[in-house]
Amino acid sequence: MQLTFTPDEIAAIVQPRAARGGTAATIRGISALATARAGDLSFLGNPKYKGEVATTAASLILVPADFEGEPRAGQLFLLVDNPSVALARVCARIEHALQPPAVPGVHPSAVVAADAQIAASAEIGPLCVIEPGVRIGERACLQAAVFAGRGTVIGDDCRLMPGVRLYAGCQLGRRVRIHANAVLGSDGFGYELVGGRHEKIPQIGCVVIEDDVEIGAGTTIDRARFGRTVVGEGTKIDNLVQVGHNVAIGRHCILCAQVGISGSSTLEDYVVLAGQAGVGGHITLGRGVRAGGQAGITTDVPAGAYVNGNPAVPFMLERRIAVLHRRLPDLFHRVDALEAQIKPAAAGT
Repeated sequence: MQLTFTPDEIAAIVQPRAARGGTAATIRGISALATARAGDLSFLGNPKYKGEVATTAASLILVPADFEGEPRAGQLFLLVDNPSVALARVCARIEHALQPPAVPGVHPSAVVAADAQIAASAEIGPLCVIEPGVRIGERACLQAAVFAGRGTVIGDDCRLMPGVRLYAGCQLGRRVRIHANAVLGSDGFGYELVGGRHEKIPQIGCVVIEDDVEIGAGTTIDRARFGRTVVGEGTKIDNLVQVGHNVAIGRHCILCAQVGISGSSTLEDYVVLAGQAGVGGHITLGRGVRAGGQAGITTDVPAGAYVNGNPAVPFMLERRIAVLHRRLPDLFHRVDALEAQIKPAAAGT
Protein backbone atom coordinates (compact mmCIF):
# COMPACT_ATOMS: atom_id res chain seq x y z
CA MET A 1 0.00 0.00 0.00
CA GLN A 2 1.33 3.41 -0.97
CA LEU A 3 -0.28 6.65 0.10
CA THR A 4 0.55 10.30 0.35
CA PHE A 5 -1.56 12.81 2.27
CA THR A 6 -0.89 16.24 3.67
CA PRO A 7 -2.16 16.95 7.18
CA ASP A 8 -4.73 19.32 5.67
CA GLU A 9 -6.03 16.55 3.42
CA ILE A 10 -6.43 14.22 6.40
CA ALA A 11 -8.28 16.95 8.29
CA ALA A 12 -10.59 17.53 5.32
CA ILE A 13 -11.50 13.83 5.33
CA VAL A 14 -12.09 13.35 9.07
CA GLN A 15 -13.56 16.78 9.87
CA PRO A 16 -12.13 17.08 13.42
CA ARG A 17 -13.79 19.04 16.20
CA ALA A 18 -10.44 20.61 17.06
CA ALA A 19 -6.70 20.25 16.47
CA ARG A 20 -3.67 20.48 18.75
CA GLY A 21 -0.09 20.95 17.68
CA GLY A 22 1.09 20.81 14.11
CA THR A 23 3.23 18.87 11.70
CA ALA A 24 4.79 19.57 8.33
CA ALA A 25 5.28 15.86 7.64
CA THR A 26 3.75 14.19 4.62
CA ILE A 27 1.68 11.21 5.76
CA ARG A 28 2.92 8.08 3.99
CA GLY A 29 1.75 5.24 6.19
CA ILE A 30 -0.77 4.04 8.77
CA SER A 31 0.46 2.23 11.89
CA ALA A 32 -0.50 1.28 15.40
CA LEU A 33 0.64 3.69 18.10
CA ALA A 34 3.40 1.39 19.35
CA THR A 35 4.97 0.75 15.94
CA ALA A 36 4.40 4.08 14.17
CA ARG A 37 7.27 6.13 12.78
CA ALA A 38 7.61 9.74 11.72
CA GLY A 39 5.37 10.32 8.71
CA ASP A 40 2.74 7.81 9.90
CA LEU A 41 -0.89 8.32 10.78
CA SER A 42 -2.11 6.55 13.93
CA PHE A 43 -5.21 6.59 16.13
CA LEU A 44 -6.46 5.93 19.65
CA GLY A 45 -9.42 3.64 19.04
CA ASN A 46 -9.25 1.71 22.33
CA PRO A 47 -8.71 3.34 25.76
CA LYS A 48 -6.45 0.39 26.59
CA TYR A 49 -3.72 2.04 24.48
CA LYS A 50 -4.10 5.55 25.86
CA GLY A 51 -0.64 5.46 27.47
CA GLU A 52 0.99 4.83 24.08
CA VAL A 53 -0.06 8.22 22.74
CA ALA A 54 2.62 9.93 24.82
CA THR A 55 5.39 7.76 23.35
CA THR A 56 4.30 7.19 19.76
CA ALA A 57 6.48 8.52 16.95
CA ALA A 58 3.48 9.05 14.65
CA SER A 59 3.27 12.49 13.08
CA LEU A 60 -0.53 12.67 13.09
CA ILE A 61 -2.78 10.99 15.65
CA LEU A 62 -6.56 10.75 15.66
CA VAL A 63 -7.73 11.01 19.28
CA PRO A 64 -11.15 11.22 20.97
CA ALA A 65 -12.71 14.65 21.30
CA ASP A 66 -12.31 14.54 25.10
CA PHE A 67 -8.62 13.54 25.01
CA GLU A 68 -6.60 15.73 27.40
CA GLY A 69 -2.97 15.04 26.43
CA GLU A 70 -0.73 17.36 24.46
CA PRO A 71 1.29 16.51 21.34
CA ARG A 72 5.05 16.70 21.21
CA ALA A 73 6.86 19.05 18.86
CA GLY A 74 6.18 18.12 15.26
CA GLN A 75 3.02 16.15 16.11
CA LEU A 76 -0.58 16.93 15.26
CA PHE A 77 -3.58 15.68 17.22
CA LEU A 78 -6.94 15.74 15.44
CA LEU A 79 -9.79 15.48 17.96
CA VAL A 80 -12.71 13.50 16.52
CA ASP A 81 -15.89 11.89 17.83
CA ASN A 82 -14.74 8.38 16.97
CA PRO A 83 -11.10 7.81 15.97
CA SER A 84 -11.85 4.36 14.53
CA VAL A 85 -14.55 5.74 12.25
CA ALA A 86 -12.32 8.66 11.28
CA LEU A 87 -9.53 6.27 10.32
CA ALA A 88 -12.01 4.16 8.35
CA ARG A 89 -12.87 7.23 6.27
CA VAL A 90 -9.20 7.76 5.46
CA CYS A 91 -8.91 4.09 4.53
CA ALA A 92 -11.98 4.39 2.31
CA ARG A 93 -10.19 7.08 0.34
CA ILE A 94 -7.20 4.76 -0.05
CA GLU A 95 -9.42 1.82 -1.00
CA HIS A 96 -11.04 3.89 -3.72
CA ALA A 97 -7.60 4.44 -5.23
CA LEU A 98 -6.69 0.75 -4.92
CA GLN A 99 -10.01 -0.37 -6.38
CA PRO A 100 -10.94 2.19 -9.01
CA PRO A 101 -14.45 2.34 -10.46
CA ALA A 102 -15.50 -0.25 -12.98
CA VAL A 103 -13.84 -0.04 -16.37
CA PRO A 104 -16.76 -0.44 -18.77
CA GLY A 105 -16.67 -3.42 -21.06
CA VAL A 106 -16.70 -7.20 -21.33
CA HIS A 107 -13.42 -9.11 -21.29
CA PRO A 108 -12.89 -11.20 -24.45
CA SER A 109 -12.61 -14.40 -22.40
CA ALA A 110 -16.00 -13.93 -20.71
CA VAL A 111 -18.92 -16.09 -21.84
CA VAL A 112 -22.07 -13.98 -22.07
CA ALA A 113 -25.52 -15.17 -23.15
CA ALA A 114 -26.98 -13.32 -26.10
CA ASP A 115 -30.01 -12.09 -24.17
CA ALA A 116 -28.13 -10.94 -21.05
CA GLN A 117 -28.68 -7.25 -20.30
CA ILE A 118 -25.47 -5.57 -19.21
CA ALA A 119 -25.28 -1.81 -18.56
CA ALA A 120 -22.77 -0.03 -20.77
CA SER A 121 -20.96 1.26 -17.65
CA ALA A 122 -20.52 -2.23 -16.11
CA GLU A 123 -17.29 -4.23 -16.11
CA ILE A 124 -17.27 -7.98 -16.81
CA GLY A 125 -13.86 -9.46 -16.00
CA PRO A 126 -11.95 -12.36 -17.51
CA LEU A 127 -13.49 -15.85 -17.50
CA CYS A 128 -16.85 -14.68 -16.18
CA VAL A 129 -19.92 -16.68 -17.20
CA ILE A 130 -23.18 -14.78 -17.67
CA GLU A 131 -26.14 -17.07 -18.36
CA PRO A 132 -29.39 -16.26 -20.19
CA GLY A 133 -31.74 -13.70 -18.69
CA VAL A 134 -29.15 -12.05 -16.44
CA ARG A 135 -29.43 -8.30 -15.83
CA ILE A 136 -26.42 -6.30 -14.63
CA GLY A 137 -26.78 -2.68 -13.53
CA GLU A 138 -24.82 0.51 -13.99
CA ARG A 139 -21.18 0.57 -12.84
CA ALA A 140 -21.35 -3.00 -11.53
CA CYS A 141 -17.99 -4.75 -11.45
CA LEU A 142 -17.62 -8.51 -11.81
CA GLN A 143 -14.01 -9.53 -11.29
CA ALA A 144 -12.42 -12.67 -12.70
CA ALA A 145 -14.36 -15.95 -12.92
CA VAL A 146 -17.67 -14.74 -11.51
CA PHE A 147 -20.62 -16.97 -12.39
CA ALA A 148 -24.08 -15.39 -12.74
CA GLY A 149 -26.73 -18.05 -13.21
CA ARG A 150 -29.85 -17.89 -15.32
CA GLY A 151 -32.14 -14.97 -14.48
CA THR A 152 -29.82 -13.39 -11.90
CA VAL A 153 -30.21 -9.66 -11.23
CA ILE A 154 -27.16 -7.62 -10.14
CA GLY A 155 -27.95 -4.03 -9.17
CA ASP A 156 -26.13 -0.75 -9.76
CA ASP A 157 -22.65 -0.33 -8.24
CA CYS A 158 -22.34 -3.93 -7.06
CA ARG A 159 -18.82 -5.34 -6.78
CA LEU A 160 -18.27 -9.08 -6.97
CA MET A 161 -14.77 -10.35 -6.20
CA PRO A 162 -13.08 -13.28 -8.01
CA GLY A 163 -14.84 -16.60 -7.98
CA VAL A 164 -18.23 -15.48 -6.66
CA ARG A 165 -21.01 -17.91 -7.65
CA LEU A 166 -24.59 -16.75 -8.05
CA TYR A 167 -26.95 -19.62 -8.79
CA ALA A 168 -30.03 -19.07 -10.93
CA GLY A 169 -32.50 -16.44 -9.83
CA CYS A 170 -30.40 -14.59 -7.24
CA GLN A 171 -31.32 -10.93 -6.86
CA LEU A 172 -28.82 -8.33 -5.66
CA GLY A 173 -29.81 -4.76 -4.81
CA ARG A 174 -27.55 -1.75 -5.20
CA ARG A 175 -24.01 -1.41 -3.85
CA VAL A 176 -23.81 -5.05 -2.76
CA ARG A 177 -20.24 -6.22 -2.16
CA ILE A 178 -19.44 -9.95 -2.26
CA HIS A 179 -15.98 -11.31 -1.53
CA ALA A 180 -14.13 -14.16 -3.20
CA ASN A 181 -15.66 -17.63 -3.47
CA ALA A 182 -18.93 -16.78 -1.77
CA VAL A 183 -21.82 -18.93 -3.04
CA LEU A 184 -25.38 -17.62 -3.18
CA GLY A 185 -28.36 -19.74 -4.17
CA SER A 186 -26.99 -23.22 -3.57
CA ASP A 187 -29.65 -25.73 -2.57
CA GLY A 188 -31.02 -25.62 0.91
CA PHE A 189 -30.28 -28.74 2.95
CA GLY A 190 -33.59 -30.60 2.85
CA TYR A 191 -34.32 -34.34 2.83
CA GLU A 192 -37.09 -36.66 3.98
CA LEU A 193 -36.43 -40.26 5.03
CA VAL A 194 -38.65 -42.39 2.80
CA GLY A 195 -38.37 -46.16 2.76
CA GLY A 196 -34.99 -46.08 4.44
CA ARG A 197 -33.52 -43.61 1.93
CA HIS A 198 -33.01 -39.83 2.10
CA GLU A 199 -35.25 -38.33 -0.56
CA LYS A 200 -34.21 -34.85 -1.68
CA ILE A 201 -36.69 -32.00 -1.20
CA PRO A 202 -36.42 -29.73 -4.25
CA GLN A 203 -35.30 -26.19 -3.45
CA ILE A 204 -37.12 -23.95 -5.93
CA GLY A 205 -37.01 -20.53 -4.20
CA CYS A 206 -34.43 -17.77 -4.56
CA VAL A 207 -32.00 -15.56 -2.65
CA VAL A 208 -32.64 -11.81 -2.31
CA ILE A 209 -29.87 -9.49 -1.13
CA GLU A 210 -30.99 -5.93 -0.42
CA ASP A 211 -29.02 -2.68 -0.84
CA ASP A 212 -25.63 -2.05 0.82
CA VAL A 213 -25.06 -5.60 2.03
CA GLU A 214 -21.51 -6.96 2.30
CA ILE A 215 -20.86 -10.71 2.20
CA GLY A 216 -17.51 -12.19 3.22
CA ALA A 217 -15.26 -14.68 1.47
CA GLY A 218 -16.39 -18.30 1.43
CA THR A 219 -19.82 -17.52 2.84
CA THR A 220 -22.78 -19.57 1.59
CA ILE A 221 -26.41 -18.47 1.45
CA ASP A 222 -28.89 -21.16 0.44
CA ARG A 223 -31.86 -20.65 -1.83
CA ALA A 224 -35.29 -21.05 -0.29
CA ARG A 225 -37.23 -24.28 -0.45
CA PHE A 226 -39.94 -22.01 -1.84
CA GLY A 227 -40.27 -18.24 -1.56
CA ARG A 228 -37.13 -16.32 -0.60
CA THR A 229 -34.05 -16.38 1.56
CA VAL A 230 -33.53 -12.68 2.38
CA VAL A 231 -30.64 -10.56 3.66
CA GLY A 232 -31.83 -7.09 4.63
CA GLU A 233 -30.45 -3.68 3.77
CA GLY A 234 -27.09 -2.75 5.26
CA THR A 235 -26.37 -6.13 6.85
CA LYS A 236 -22.70 -7.13 7.02
CA ILE A 237 -21.71 -10.80 6.88
CA ASP A 238 -18.19 -12.00 7.69
CA ASN A 239 -16.22 -14.84 6.08
CA LEU A 240 -17.31 -18.49 6.24
CA VAL A 241 -20.87 -17.89 7.39
CA GLN A 242 -23.66 -20.36 6.54
CA VAL A 243 -27.21 -19.07 6.03
CA GLY A 244 -29.81 -21.79 5.53
CA HIS A 245 -32.87 -21.90 3.31
CA ASN A 246 -35.77 -19.53 3.92
CA VAL A 247 -33.84 -17.57 6.53
CA ALA A 248 -34.92 -13.93 6.82
CA ILE A 249 -32.21 -11.56 8.04
CA GLY A 250 -33.27 -8.00 8.84
CA ARG A 251 -31.60 -4.66 8.25
CA HIS A 252 -28.16 -3.70 9.58
CA CYS A 253 -27.37 -7.02 11.24
CA ILE A 254 -23.79 -8.18 11.92
CA LEU A 255 -22.86 -11.86 11.46
CA CYS A 256 -19.28 -12.66 12.43
CA ALA A 257 -17.08 -15.47 11.14
CA GLN A 258 -18.39 -19.05 11.13
CA VAL A 259 -21.89 -18.16 12.25
CA GLY A 260 -24.44 -20.77 11.20
CA ILE A 261 -28.17 -20.09 10.82
CA SER A 262 -30.50 -23.02 10.27
CA GLY A 263 -33.43 -22.96 7.89
CA SER A 264 -36.54 -20.81 8.31
CA SER A 265 -35.14 -18.73 11.18
CA THR A 266 -35.71 -14.98 11.40
CA LEU A 267 -33.29 -12.32 12.56
CA GLU A 268 -34.98 -8.98 13.05
CA ASP A 269 -33.12 -5.68 12.52
CA TYR A 270 -29.77 -4.91 14.25
CA VAL A 271 -29.07 -8.43 15.47
CA VAL A 272 -25.38 -9.15 16.23
CA LEU A 273 -24.04 -12.71 16.27
CA ALA A 274 -20.42 -13.13 17.39
CA GLY A 275 -18.09 -15.72 15.91
CA GLN A 276 -19.28 -19.33 15.66
CA ALA A 277 -22.69 -18.58 17.13
CA GLY A 278 -25.29 -21.06 15.94
CA VAL A 279 -29.03 -20.54 15.48
CA GLY A 280 -31.39 -23.50 15.31
CA GLY A 281 -34.18 -23.83 12.78
CA HIS A 282 -37.50 -21.97 12.92
CA ILE A 283 -36.23 -19.56 15.61
CA THR A 284 -36.86 -15.81 15.85
CA LEU A 285 -34.27 -13.39 17.26
CA GLY A 286 -35.91 -10.06 18.10
CA ARG A 287 -34.65 -6.64 17.13
CA GLY A 288 -31.25 -5.79 18.61
CA VAL A 289 -30.48 -9.24 20.02
CA ARG A 290 -26.78 -9.87 20.69
CA ALA A 291 -25.22 -13.30 21.04
CA GLY A 292 -21.70 -14.04 22.27
CA GLY A 293 -19.13 -16.20 20.53
CA GLN A 294 -20.10 -19.88 20.16
CA ALA A 295 -23.54 -19.24 21.60
CA GLY A 296 -25.95 -22.05 20.77
CA ILE A 297 -29.42 -20.56 20.31
CA THR A 298 -32.20 -23.15 20.47
CA THR A 299 -35.25 -21.04 21.38
CA ASP A 300 -36.71 -17.67 20.42
CA VAL A 301 -34.92 -14.67 21.94
CA PRO A 302 -36.84 -11.46 22.76
CA ALA A 303 -35.85 -8.08 21.39
CA GLY A 304 -32.85 -6.42 23.03
CA ALA A 305 -31.62 -9.52 24.86
CA TYR A 306 -27.93 -10.36 25.23
CA VAL A 307 -27.33 -14.12 25.35
CA ASN A 308 -24.32 -16.36 25.68
CA GLY A 309 -23.39 -19.98 26.24
CA ASN A 310 -24.61 -23.29 24.86
CA PRO A 311 -27.50 -23.58 25.19
CA ALA A 312 -27.73 -19.80 25.15
CA VAL A 313 -29.08 -18.07 28.24
CA PRO A 314 -29.11 -14.41 29.33
CA PHE A 315 -25.55 -13.11 29.41
CA MET A 316 -25.29 -12.31 33.14
CA LEU A 317 -26.77 -15.70 34.08
CA GLU A 318 -24.23 -17.40 31.82
CA ARG A 319 -21.41 -15.46 33.50
CA ARG A 320 -22.62 -16.58 36.96
CA ILE A 321 -22.81 -20.17 35.73
CA ALA A 322 -19.27 -19.87 34.35
CA VAL A 323 -17.99 -18.69 37.73
CA LEU A 324 -19.69 -21.61 39.49
CA HIS A 325 -18.33 -24.00 36.88
CA ARG A 326 -14.79 -22.97 37.71
CA ARG A 327 -15.50 -23.61 41.40
CA LEU A 328 -16.78 -27.16 40.86
CA PRO A 329 -13.46 -28.94 41.60
CA ASP A 330 -13.18 -27.11 44.94
CA LEU A 331 -16.83 -27.82 45.76
CA PHE A 332 -16.40 -31.54 45.03
CA HIS A 333 -13.28 -31.58 47.21
CA ARG A 334 -15.23 -29.98 50.07
CA VAL A 335 -18.09 -32.46 49.63
CA ASP A 336 -15.61 -35.35 49.72
CA ALA A 337 -14.08 -33.93 52.90
CA LEU A 338 -17.52 -33.59 54.52
CA GLU A 339 -18.43 -37.14 53.56
CA ALA A 340 -15.18 -38.36 55.08
CA GLN A 341 -16.12 -36.65 58.37
CA ILE A 342 -19.71 -37.90 58.37
CA LYS A 343 -19.06 -41.59 57.62
CA PRO A 344 -17.05 -42.37 60.83
CA ALA A 345 -19.62 -40.56 62.92
CA ALA A 346 -22.44 -42.48 61.22
CA ALA A 347 -20.61 -45.79 61.75
CA GLY A 348 -20.39 -45.14 65.52
CA THR A 349 -24.11 -44.59 66.00
